[in-house]
Amino acid sequence: MSFEVVFFLLFFGGWAAGRLAQLVTLPPILGMTLWGIGLGVLVEYLGYPWPGGFWDLVPFLKSLALVVILLRAGLGLSRKELKRAGMAGVLMAFVPAVFEGAALMVSLRWILEFSWPAAGLTAFMLAAVSPAVVVPSMLELQEKGIGKKNGVITIILAGASADDVFAITIFTVFLGLAQGFDVSMAGALATIPLTLAGGIGLGGLVGWIIARSFRRHHHRIRATEKTLLVLASSVFLVQVGTWTGLAALLGVMTLGLMVVEFANPAALEMASKLGKVWVFAQIFLFVAIGLALEPAQALVLGPKALGILALGLVARSVGVLLATWPSSLTWGERWFSVLAYLPKATVQAALGGIALSVGIPEGKAILSLAVVAILMTAPLGLFGIRWGKRWLEGS
Repeated sequence: MSFEVVFFLLFFGGWAAGRLAQLVTLPPILGMTLWGIGLGVLVEYLGYPWPGGFWDLVPFLKSLALVVILLRAGLGLSRKELKRAGMAGVLMAFVPAVFEGAALMVSLRWILEFSWPAAGLTAFMLAAVSPAVVVPSMLELQEKGIGKKNGVITIILAGASADDVFAITIFTVFLGLAQGFDVSMAGALATIPLTLAGGIGLGGLVGWIIARSFRRHHHRIRATEKTLLVLASSVFLVQVGTWTGLAALLGVMTLGLMVVEFANPAALEMASKLGKVWVFAQIFLFVAIGLALEPAQALVLGPKALGILALGLVARSVGVLLATWPSSLTWGERWFSVLAYLPKATVQAALGGIALSVGIPEGKAILSLAVVAILMTAPLGLFGIRWGKRWLEGS
């Protein structure tokens, strides 16, 4: 197949499948993932080879999609809103992920007999909440003025975005252990606070420089050019994070926050542009994870996978209730937060194939778990948010 045919199949097919899913009130990303699975099976059955270099591009494009959604999250927040989120916003960034990650890690070790490092990287890959479902849903409620009274939308937005970065950081630690890097688990975990702080500092510095430039030359740089500059800077930030071991994805979100704080008009322009970029990024991300799946492997895992994921969601829900305990949220808002924290999609689509690509023995099973998690929790979370918002009406 040529790249032109692949482009058509990926983007037109993914878009059509997403629209079809939307027509039956399912999340578009579910349709895109199913299209990817079906396309992968069809191409393998027909024996058509993928164009040379296609699978080499996939990891970069997945990383770019993750950058776009984290930038959107950062540009949707402000220092005032983060301050209002208070301790609950901080706790929501890691407590639910720790609860779910710990439960999943033990389950994977004893039910599927994963090694401890493989169980750890899989657990925290699965533990990340989906910004692809949560961020657009929360921004929509925020625009309608729903949930403003006690700041529940801000708490979820801030917490969910940081939750992803925290989960990805722990995933990276266990990935190194699974690949046999010469470092102890205790030593690797001890570096996490420094990794997170370094990512925030790096992103804050780059964001401050960019924001000052935008303030001085606001009318001389078009909104599309501003968006391109921020995207390019964010992608390079991720590469610097790879070189230095810093939490660069947290830096990407911090970059967005700095632009909001010091160049707000530019932030508003870029938020609109990134929403359009996300249309393309989202289709590629979810079609690609479907393409990589081996359906037979997913069927073998079957009920075990569903049971493990369900156990993880129960543990995450307990973590959410504990994290929101110090807040002034009503019980309705707390249970809404539980529902909003259920969906998995973006991080699982971006990271689900990494273990397989680096030769970890459990790689195929890990990829299958990632896809099953998307198919199971994305619709569950979206329906939960739609149903649970009644608890926020009039607030």
